[in-house]
Amino acid sequence: LQKHIKPHEMSGNPDQTERHKQESKPESIIELERCSRNERLDGQAIEPANKAKRTFPLGMVLKACPEIMNYGPDGAVRSWRDLMIAAVTVRSMLGVYPSAYQEACEVMGPENAGVAVACILERAGHINSAGGYLRDLTAKARLGKFSLGPMLTALLRANGFGVGGVS
Repeated sequence: LQKHIKPHEMSGNPDQTERHKQESKPESIIELERCSRNERLDGQAIEPANKAKRTFPLGMVLKACPEIMNYGPDGAVRSWRDLMIAAVTVRSMLGVYPSAYQEACEVMGPENAGVAVACILERAGHINSAGGYLRDLTAKARLGKFSLGPMLTALLRANGFGVGGVS
């Protein structure tokens, strides 16, 4: 907290070398809070481009994307908040830049951005650049040309569930 209140001043002297300090999880909680409150990095409030709401039940998402549960608090996902916490952890693990995730939150809404990250985690072995993939999905969503439905349905089928995840 103290370093956020009084940031360390770096000198502009080229003859002096200073180390760059970086925490292993620098933005995870801040990033989650900003995404869940729909607030940009600059502090201004925003509205999701398509005012996306949760359109899929959490249980269906977890059947389609069971891997995300390993990254929730205490190794479980019991709520949408847990899913978003897990998504921030996975985002970092997959090498997705915070700005790409923030943009997805702004365009898709925070829950849907978390679901998109969960889907990407399920297919991580087949995706070369998770960050590029999320940015592409975000761009399509901004144009109204992306829906999580087909992605979730494909993952449900791949996991042995019928359409709607009720088999």
